[in-house]
Amino acid sequence: MDGHDPIPHPGTITTPTGARALVEALRLHGVDTIFGIPGTHNLAIYEELDRAGVHCVTPRHEQGAGYAADGYARVTGRPGVVVTTTGPGVVNAATALGQAYSDSSPILLISPGVPTGHPRDGRGYLHESRDQSRAIDALCAWSHRVTTVREIPAAVARAFGRFAEGRPRPVHIEIPFDLLDLKGPVKIVPPYRITRREPDPNALDVAAGLLRTARRPGFVLGGGAQCPGERPPGEDEPPVGRLTMRLAERLGARVVTTVNGKGAVPESHPLALGTTLHLAAVRRWLAACDVVLAVGTELGPADLWDDEFALSGRLVRIDIDPGQMHGDHVADVAIVADAELAVRGLAERLDRQGVVPRPRRERDAGIGHGAEFAELTRRWSGQLAALRRALPKESVVVGDNSMCVYHGALVGMPMDPPGRFLFPTGFGTLGFALPAAIGAKLGRPGVPVVALAGDGAFQFSLQELATAVELQLSLPVVVFANGGFGEIREEMRERGMRPVAVDLHAPDFPALAVAYGARGRAVKTPGELEDAVAEALRTPVPTVIVVPEEE
Repeated sequence: MDGHDPIPHPGTITTPTGARALVEALRLHGVDTIFGIPGTHNLAIYEELDRAGVHCVTPRHEQGAGYAADGYARVTGRPGVVVTTTGPGVVNAATALGQAYSDSSPILLISPGVPTGHPRDGRGYLHESRDQSRAIDALCAWSHRVTTVREIPAAVARAFGRFAEGRPRPVHIEIPFDLLDLKGPVKIVPPYRITRREPDPNALDVAAGLLRTARRPGFVLGGGAQCPGERPPGEDEPPVGRLTMRLAERLGARVVTTVNGKGAVPESHPLALGTTLHLAAVRRWLAACDVVLAVGTELGPADLWDDEFALSGRLVRIDIDPGQMHGDHVADVAIVADAELAVRGLAERLDRQGVVPRPRRERDAGIGHGAEFAELTRRWSGQLAALRRALPKESVVVGDNSMCVYHGALVGMPMDPPGRFLFPTGFGTLGFALPAAIGAKLGRPGVPVVALAGDGAFQFSLQELATAVELQLSLPVVVFANGGFGEIREEMRERGMRPVAVDLHAPDFPALAVAYGARGRAVKTPGELEDAVAEALRTPVPTVIVVPEEE
């Protein structure tokens, strides 16, 4: 494990310490990077990670570690691994786990726990908590506390099997502190080989029949339509997106994406409506469709911005998660399967059967969302256009839960594959952009990455500038400054109340960036922003670029 010891062959019985068993299992599953902070109780883990040559990234807060692992997972398709110490380290990462659960990101949190013989009833042990595993279990797919050294490789294999077998969501493995230095017999557990879930042919037949005769079809693509990580040479578009657009062209169907689906299809395509599901006109169009094909999406209120939305037509759902079939929007045809296999099956059937012609007025009917689109993005239109000009097509844009993103960039910054857009939807945390951008840049070092945040959100995690400086990342961090929590300020005014506790003092962000060893710049015009971002992409440290935001 020190660079000379090979990983034992699967099935081999060894007697390592618990920490070594853990790192051997992680290496066997392809882990070469972890995010976390050393602490008194996890030193044995870090000792073995160092001996194994695993890259240990040290954010300045465990929440940042979780967000960085999330960004890493979203762009690579490989699980992001977080290592914390007991108690506060675990709880600090909890918010990031909640976000990863909401957005279906495969995150493995590994932490020590109180020793096996500890009664866990309040004895004053360092970092003691009543039951940290149970607390984290409420925020992720599952949390498991091992009780012997031999359980550790099996727990790791179970975690990676969970990521591969269905909807990926975060998991937590707790290892009692005393097991990390304890030796015990361990059987090396190989990674599970899980095949992709095939669609039911009968369900595909019914779905293809509905789509074939639809007069007003509409498609919604969510995060399940994405294909993270590297793609074959010459293949810019995710397979699900490419196949779906082929279906759309055959049917004359419009395609809208959720936030997590942004980048799955080219938004420059004439049939693409972009990430506009929250616009009232687009919701009216979707509600009027006689057949809706929803791929890898909850069709949830966080994407629709409407708790009462209802469809009037037939709903075909494709999702790896059976639980999505009968949620707020019950599927008329439920296809529980790998999205690519299911969409490919639909395309093959429609290729064989052909499509029933529809009246031209129905094929070409407009959505009528232009005015709403323009009004929503007006405040940031010049800056967003400048960002589009400065960023190469393949760039990864990481947005925070800020007005400049969910009212601005999500709608007003069109993206074509292979570009990606990462955003904390659903759970809706603040402070996501900078650490997630760090993780994305580490996962795809050759791809330009930019972080977008408001000044309020940026201050949740600005300390991670130090992490990006240490890693020498070329990372533009664009901060739209509106003097605090702008969205909440507007909501207060809409209630007729005086804005309270939302007007925040902002430090001199460019000077603060310089103090961290980064670059800093304030810009006033879209042209200056374009130049600043282009320069930041050539600079071997992060650059904070502050844009004043007009009310």
